[in-house]
Amino acid sequence: MAEIKKRVLSFSNGKTIKLYGNSVAIGKSLEIAEAYAPNIFGFTAPVGDDKAGTVFNPHKLSADELQELADLNIRLWMDFKDSVRKHGINNTKLFNKEAIL
Repeated sequence: MAEIKKRVLSFSNGKTIKLYGNSVAIGKSLEIAEAYAPNIFGFTAPVGDDKAGTVFNPHKLSADELQELADLNIRLWMDFKDSVRKHGINNTKLFNKEAIL
């Protein structure tokens, strides 16, 4: 299984990709990109005596809303996997073109 450590995306076959951001994201079009900033939900690093840091939630999302967001992303990734299986990686049919236009 792929993993991200220290801004490096590593695959089980040994291939690595240096990331400039801190995560990988998928859009409704099923295009994949780096995500540079945790601007929806994240945490700020500990400062001084604050050993735990602080939760960053600028949109004040509830637990239910965050779980809904997770479900959306899981669905998009599953759609991506299904599309790769169906069309391969060199066919533009892989992408959800209606989401792009």
